[in-house]
Amino acid sequence: MASAGGGAGPAEPERPHPKPFLIGVSGGTASGKSTVCEKIMELLGQNEVDHRQRKVVILSQDRFYKVLTTDQKAKALKGQYNFDHPDAFDNDLMHTTLKNIVEGKTVEVPTYDFVTHSRLAETTVVYPADVVLFEGILVFYSQDIRDMFHLRLFVDTDSDVRLSRRVLRDMKRGRDLEQILTQYTTFVKPAFEEFCLPTKKYADVIIPRGVDNMVAINLIVQHIQDILNGDICKWQRGAMNGHGRTYKRPFPEQAENSNVLAAGKRSHLESSSRPH
Repeated sequence: MASAGGGAGPAEPERPHPKPFLIGVSGGTASGKSTVCEKIMELLGQNEVDHRQRKVVILSQDRFYKVLTTDQKAKALKGQYNFDHPDAFDNDLMHTTLKNIVEGKTVEVPTYDFVTHSRLAETTVVYPADVVLFEGILVFYSQDIRDMFHLRLFVDTDSDVRLSRRVLRDMKRGRDLEQILTQYTTFVKPAFEEFCLPTKKYADVIIPRGVDNMVAINLIVQHIQDILNGDICKWQRGAMNGHGRTYKRPFPEQAENSNVLAAGKRSHLESSSRPH
C-alpha cells in the first residue's frame, strides 16, 4: 500500500490533527475500487508528498484478513477458503483502527502476505490525514464501521467485466484457470450477491464503470479539494451518526477533459495486490 507510511519503527509523539473526512469505497471483486482510489490520488497529486505530510491516504480492507489456522491456510493454498465472507476479516481490529484514525491518531496497520496467506510481524504506519479512503469489498457490511464514513462510494461494474479482469489478474500471478473459476463460482460470486451487493443501497454515490467514469471521479476530487481547502465547514454526516444527507444518484458519463485541478498535479500510487 503506497498511500500509507513506511514500516514499523519507534512510536513518534502524536501531533495535533483535526479529525479526518473518512470515505468508504466498496464494490465487487475487480470492480475497480483501488483504481478509483489511485485516480483520486493522482489528480490530487498527494503521492508526491512525503507520507508523513500527506493530506489524503488510502487504506485497504485486505490488510485486515484474519490470521488463519493451519487447516484454513491449507485450504487457502488450494483455493478452497472463502476470503469474500465477512468472517474472513478481523472486524474488531478493523473497527479499532478506523476509530483511532477518525480520532486523528497515528496508527499501525497489519501487513498481509497474500502468497502464504499470513499476517506478517511487520506493520505499516498510517499518519493523520485530512481525508482517508478506505476501500474493500465489505467495508459497508458492518453497521459500526459503515456509520463511521462521512461519504460512501460504490464502484458498480458489470459482472462479466469483473470476472474477466479477475481471471487475467490471477493467471498473471501463476494461478490455474480451473482453480480461478472454481473459486469464483463457489465463493466469490455467491458472497458478492449475499454480502456485498446488498450494501450498495448504503452508498451516497454510485460510480458506474469505475475509473472510466471521469465525470464522477472529477466531481469527487473537487469535493475532496473543497474539504482540503476548508470550504466545507459542516461535512460531518449527522454528527457522525449515519443520518446525514445522502446522494444515491449515479453520475452520467461526459467528456473526460473536465480537469478540476491545476496542471502538473500528477502522481502514482502502487496498485492493490489483492489476490482474491
